[in-house]
Amino acid sequence: MSSILQNRVFLSALFAWLIAQCIKVSVGVIQKKKFDFRWLLDTGGMPSSHSSAVSALATSVGMTLGFDSPFFGVTLVFAFIVMFDAQGMRRSVGKQAVILNRIVEDIQIGKKIKEERLKELLGHTPFEVLAGATLGIIIALLL
Repeated sequence: MSSILQNRVFLSALFAWLIAQCIKVSVGVIQKKKFDFRWLLDTGGMPSSHSSAVSALATSVGMTLGFDSPFFGVTLVFAFIVMFDAQGMRRSVGKQAVILNRIVEDIQIGKKIKEERLKELLGHTPFEVLAGATLGIIIALLL
């Protein structure tokens, strides 16, 4: 266990994710004037913690093993896939959840049907992904 806590590549990804989540919680507290513990583990929001973690991971691997190493290539491709998914597919699913929740509300008004609301904030805007990636790179450079 102590060796994983000395692994700078792992720690940069972990810290990038943690700092991004803390920023999201801070923004939530400022906007909503309350604290919700679930914000620490929720997806979506500004900045993208997924993007922060994978960009810190790729940057740290590049700095440790070289930007010409196969490991950097693998982590870079992985980072692009995660970031593309965060702002593409997961964002689309979130938009669909908004529409489905409206349909369920319309049905409930007339027939009193009880359905659980779908989570709407799943993905990220391209700006949230870019902000997360930038944060991750900066954290990797600082570590």
